[in-house]
Amino acid sequence: MATFNPADPEFWSQSAKTYAAQSEPFTGLFAADALGLTQIGPGVKLLDVAAGTGAASALAAAAGAEVLATDFSPGMIDAIEAQALPGVTARVMNGEALALADASFDVTVSIFGVMLFPDWRAGLREMARVTRPGGAGVIATWKHPFGAATSLLLAEMRAELFPDSPGMKPFGGMEVLRDPERLTTEMEAAGFGAVHVAESSHDFRLKLGPDLDVETLFGFSPHWEGLNADQRTQVMTALAARIARDRQGDVLPIPSTALIARGTRR
Repeated sequence: MATFNPADPEFWSQSAKTYAAQSEPFTGLFAADALGLTQIGPGVKLLDVAAGTGAASALAAAAGAEVLATDFSPGMIDAIEAQALPGVTARVMNGEALALADASFDVTVSIFGVMLFPDWRAGLREMARVTRPGGAGVIATWKHPFGAATSLLLAEMRAELFPDSPGMKPFGGMEVLRDPERLTTEMEAAGFGAVHVAESSHDFRLKLGPDLDVETLFGFSPHWEGLNADQRTQVMTALAARIARDRQGDVLPIPSTALIARGTRR
């Protein structure tokens, strides 16, 4: 597993296969909720910013939209292209400076993408710039500052086990955009009006089994890299206790909540 660095396209390229298998089925649930907040159908031109391995793009295209999926990671774009999704074109592109014309899309979306940009405000402004007046912009971000799924699980266990250890700063805009009022304010500042923020919750269903690998399990979390060997052993003991307490058959559910904001381009 590559060293966690969401600002490095190579990190995402190296992680694309793991992300597609472990994360996309989960984030796709939130992508469906986000797309449900606007009209997606034949004739709609949709831009997916920081598309990852293409969960939102695939759903939008299946509804009839003409989709451009963009990501700054060549590996993520390769993963989308390998699926040969009808109605989806994929291009490597920096979401902080989109190489696209003004007002060229009916809908722009970013599902847990822009929130990680070093200059996330530039990412929001770029989404607004390329959305036509009256079109929709949809942003999904995690409600917890350290995200969801196994990253959230590890952050919670670390806080319980090592309360006096230095806290880790959330990446990009995750700390700001996790608050509905601040998320609304930032969407408005970027160029969207009539912003509505909704909560969406789903369980990440961690499949349990003898082949469960901690590096794969916690590889997307900076909280793992900062632990020494003894601390990692304590975390694994706490995880075993959590599994014994909360497991549902061969699955450990990890409740996770997102904020989804929809605005209209002014």
